Amino acid sequence: MKNNLMISVSGVRGIVGDGLTPDVISRFSMAFGTFLKKGRVIIGKDTRPSGEMVKHSVISGLVATGCEVIDLGVCPTPTVLYNVKNLHADGGIAITASHNPSEWNALKFVNNEGTFLTRSQAKKLLDIFNKGSFKTADWQNIGVLKTDSSGIKRHIDGVLRLSFLNIRKLRRRKFRVGVDCVNGAASSAFPELLEKLGCKIKKVYCDGNGKFLRNPEPIAKNLSALGKMVSKEGLDIGFATDADGDRLSIVGNDGTPLGEEHSLALAVSYFLSKKRGNVVINLSSSRMTDDIVKTHKVKVFRSKVGEANVVKKMKQTNAVIGGEGNGGIILPEFQMTRDGMSGIALILSYLLESGKTILQLKNELPSYYIIKEKKKLNSREHKLNYEKIIKLLPKGRINNNDGLRIDWKDCWIHIRKSGTEPIVRIIAEAKSKKEATLLCRKVKKIIDV
Repeated sequence: MKNNLMISVSGVRGIVGDGLTPDVISRFSMAFGTFLKKGRVIIGKDTRPSGEMVKHSVISGLVATGCEVIDLGVCPTPTVLYNVKNLHADGGIAITASHNPSEWNALKFVNNEGTFLTRSQAKKLLDIFNKGSFKTADWQNIGVLKTDSSGIKRHIDGVLRLSFLNIRKLRRRKFRVGVDCVNGAASSAFPELLEKLGCKIKKVYCDGNGKFLRNPEPIAKNLSALGKMVSKEGLDIGFATDADGDRLSIVGNDGTPLGEEHSLALAVSYFLSKKRGNVVINLSSSRMTDDIVKTHKVKVFRSKVGEANVVKKMKQTNAVIGGEGNGGIILPEFQMTRDGMSGIALILSYLLESGKTILQLKNELPSYYIIKEKKKLNSREHKLNYEKIIKLLPKGRINNNDGLRIDWKDCWIHIRKSGTEPIVRIIAEAKSKKEATLLCRKVKKIIDV
């Protein structure tokens, strides 16, 4: 059964009923309760149909080990992490498969610092699970379940206190904003935040009913409905997210999606004008951020893919901002996790202070074209022949910290096995679409041989 699960730094995920079963979920939750040695645990979920089943299995496992469980209900993943830290909880579990389709679900484990488990913490948790060394409570010390409907409000209130926000001016400006939450966990949170910032909003896929009427991944090709609405209504900007509200994508004032890589680049460009310091991005992120960082005369560091890896590097380098090119923006002064809502605050502040349109700001960024391909693997144990790829591609600067990345003067490629899906990801960036496409195509042919 474990072979049908994806277990990584991102947690444990699988297809419900085919690997991810109530038994597996409750056992992982008992392992987490044992790992925490009881204590208070915050939980929250997205809106996918299996959420209630998964939640009750999680509660069962946690209560069995004597934990006090605080259920926030439906809320974005970063809301769970924010509340773990601000309620001084011992840990948390976000129940979501993020950008995966509806048949998937997952558990993302959170430590008492309000960040996802480190690699060493995740290893300890997995050891407990594999050995079945659960420490369950007797009938007199069984844990308790409490509900808390204020988790999103606390999160929004925290965003409104961000140091760079000029709420009075934002409310006077009255930005016209479109929002697409794919009927997921952010369906009430994003609109509520935007209204608090004085925005006039138009919504699409914000019913919170768990019906993913577009692919949950907020990449350009999936945002046509939001783009049409922004264009038709003459809006200033559109914001889209995935099923759990941690990623942020932007649609321009002409209705054209900017591409998820631009969210982090724009956020970094704005925030470094407020506070200089180091920046951390992962190995699959665009060179736009590298070029932006150079103009501010600070340093950029690259980490392995995965939020926990980015956060670890941010702590090591004392970074002031960071994230991932998939639309994940991490602002340490608020919290050490990808957070779509603090990302919205950054982008709207940039629009306000610049006096420019979002398309004008986008056009000021360094110009690159990035192609993201994926290829299904025959099995999760499939090994990629990186040496063969190196041999058949032009000589370049090699980085094998996370799969294989090769850099050349005007382009790069990154090949790695996904930690969240049984696929290999192939990402190439160049000065032209043609060059990036050809680079991806060449690597896919090498892998096929």
